Amino acid sequence: MPIPIRMPALSPTMSEGNLVKWHKKRGDSVFSGDMLAEIETDKAIMEVEAVDEGILGEVVVQEGAEGVAVNQVIAWLLEEGETAESIPANIGITSHAPQESSPKKHPPLHVVENGQETPGPSLVSSQPSKRIAASPLAKRNAHLHQVDLSLLQGSGPHGRIVNRDVEKALQNLPPPPLPQDLSFQKIHPGEGLDEFSGHEPAYDLVPLSSMRQTIAKRLTLSKQTIPHFYLSIDCQIDALLGLRHKLNAVSSEKISINDMIVRACAIALYKVPQMNVAWSSQGLRRYHDIDISIAVAIDGGLITPVVRKAYGKTLQDISKEAKDLYEKARQGALKPEQFQGGTFSLSNLGMHGITSFYAILNPPQACILSIGSGEKRAIVQEGNVVSPATMLTLSLSLDHRAIDGAVGASFLSVLKEHIEFPHHIIV
Repeated sequence: MPIPIRMPALSPTMSEGNLVKWHKKRGDSVFSGDMLAEIETDKAIMEVEAVDEGILGEVVVQEGAEGVAVNQVIAWLLEEGETAESIPANIGITSHAPQESSPKKHPPLHVVENGQETPGPSLVSSQPSKRIAASPLAKRNAHLHQVDLSLLQGSGPHGRIVNRDVEKALQNLPPPPLPQDLSFQKIHPGEGLDEFSGHEPAYDLVPLSSMRQTIAKRLTLSKQTIPHFYLSIDCQIDALLGLRHKLNAVSSEKISINDMIVRACAIALYKVPQMNVAWSSQGLRRYHDIDISIAVAIDGGLITPVVRKAYGKTLQDISKEAKDLYEKARQGALKPEQFQGGTFSLSNLGMHGITSFYAILNPPQACILSIGSGEKRAIVQEGNVVSPATMLTLSLSLDHRAIDGAVGASFLSVLKEHIEFPHHIIV
């Protein structure tokens, strides 16, 4: 019997994905371990390997398809002696998105000729449509937006209409008119906009990527359901900067301030194990390993690659591993095990000149350290002598269900000691 190849769930938060590329085509032999396709999740683009063997008999979802639900059939694998006629009909999506009771209707397209705007052909048809070669996702999207597929030119194999054709057509539509019972009027910036006047400024609507939607859901849930509290501490980092300069003068592996803080955090977490925890309804999870997530900005959002077992690694090990993770993150090449499952997070905006901030917790983690930029300040030293010093503000966001203020303060005290007396972090 033909074997269905389904859209895999490549991360815990993934409910749908985009099919970026097929590495096999219809009629190709497929062996276990072969690279089948590239899937874009809410975190990265990942390669999917074949589990079964056979002949690729039918590709159901074409390259470029977006919003493909997890577990939807994307292709069929034929076993020995089977033909395409053996493929079951009408088997595809196993979980359906709720249908809207009243789909949106778009006005007709307009064409501008010689400076005059005239109505163009409408994408909405009032006539029964004949059978049209289109992908399931394209049909569903067209039905949702009342787009007549017969007016579209397919860009898929053999002229088949795929979802990108529908999306392209929708982009050419003018926005629907505002409801008549509202007094909103589209105006352009600089035309006397008053935020209380009921006027709406002109704007472009940017579609939400899978990553941006996931960030929105997770951080909204975090802020609404986790009782955050915050602690801050100032550290003098002149000795840390001096040590970094000496290390980089003799080492081929260039050390960053962030690498040194990761190492210091690992030691502090080891000394204050009550910090290396997470809340759950069954009990408090106290982790055996210290796995530090580092927030990295990428196109469309951010991702948190993880330095595993950071306490057992040297400063040079951490620096080398972190650089490799950063590069893979920016290329969208991280594997799930490289960005999932951290026990503690770091977020550094110091390179942007931000002196201090408070990050939102990334559940299920119970703490995240926010790192600002070092700045020269006048500090009262011993003997009431005022002298310049380079100061760094560290801010800690914590889940009060799992960690109390005294524990957080103890952690920051140990962290401050290792940053101000940095010889501890290289031994």
